[in-house]
Amino acid sequence: MLIDPLSITFAAIANPTRRAILARLSKGEAAVKELAMPFNLTLPAISKHLKVLEKAGLIERSRDAQLRPCKLRAKPLKDAASWIDRYRTFWEERLDRLDDYLKELQSEPDSQPTSSPRKKRT
Repeated sequence: MLIDPLSITFAAIANPTRRAILARLSKGEAAVKELAMPFNLTLPAISKHLKVLEKAGLIERSRDAQLRPCKLRAKPLKDAASWIDRYRTFWEERLDRLDDYLKELQSEPDSQPTSSPRKKRT
């Protein structure tokens, strides 16, 4: 089954640990041990997260002697942001229309809610 790159990107960033790793890498290259520090996870668990990010094309790893530094690749995130941006415009237009409608309702004299008489308990 072939999955499109956008789906792979969204699946990769659905996990909060992977999002935190990407946030750290946005500040610059880092080794696996450095990326693992803030988490209560084993190095193999962090490596699994890194493999998911690497498969999604969100990071790339190089080899420097014993180190495997990671760095962020922004293109898949840019593609995801572009896709989301199309829908942001759609929702902003919808919310603007809703705001206009609510203002219209508030300006009408009969728009004040009337309190209904309470029923007496027997």
